[in-house]
Amino acid sequence: MNWELFEKLLSGVNKYSTAFGRIWLSLVFIFRLLVYVVAAERVWSDDHKDFECNTRQPGCTNVCFDHFFPVSHIRLWALQLILVTCPSLLVIMHVAYREAKEQRLHKGGGGNCRHIYSPGKKRGGLWWTYLLSLLFKAGVDVVFLYIFYRFYKNYTLPHVVKCELQPCPNVVDCFISRPTEKNIFTLFMVVTACVCVVLSLVEAAYLVGKRCREC
Repeated sequence: MNWELFEKLLSGVNKYSTAFGRIWLSLVFIFRLLVYVVAAERVWSDDHKDFECNTRQPGCTNVCFDHFFPVSHIRLWALQLILVTCPSLLVIMHVAYREAKEQRLHKGGGGNCRHIYSPGKKRGGLWWTYLLSLLFKAGVDVVFLYIFYRFYKNYTLPHVVKCELQPCPNVVDCFISRPTEKNIFTLFMVVTACVCVVLSLVEAAYLVGKRCREC
């Protein structure tokens, strides 16, 4: 990863964010992205290899693992992080597009180019883009929280699961690798996602309230 480019990108997003947006970005970067990269991937690296069932029937372990883990936590979190950070990039793309358009207009007219958006100020199309990005980010986190809840009841993993799917010869016990550690990381990611949802909604309410006062 090009950390210099990523740092410039973060500084660009922060430039047009409110205080709530800066807290949200720090929370995503420190408590979600870094935890995912540094720790979570290693915790789930052995989920299939160390998933054991008390039978040697060929195919039984694979079928039971696929039933109880239809989608890996890691892949779901990766998709969630990608989707939840994309709206912030749209804000930067919106500013870059409008400023490039302004440069072309002034270049054709022979005037001096000016910045149509001041850092920290949101008006016109940028205000709508920023507000929609907040609602989209909150919606993505809510949808993934629901998906996790549907796949893994109460966001927790049991120590032992009982499987009776074909080709298992009967009801077999299957053991999950390090379920306690995985439950801790799962609850941590769920809590941080909930905090991010609250921050996004609070920031959206702040923007709408500020606009109403100005009007």
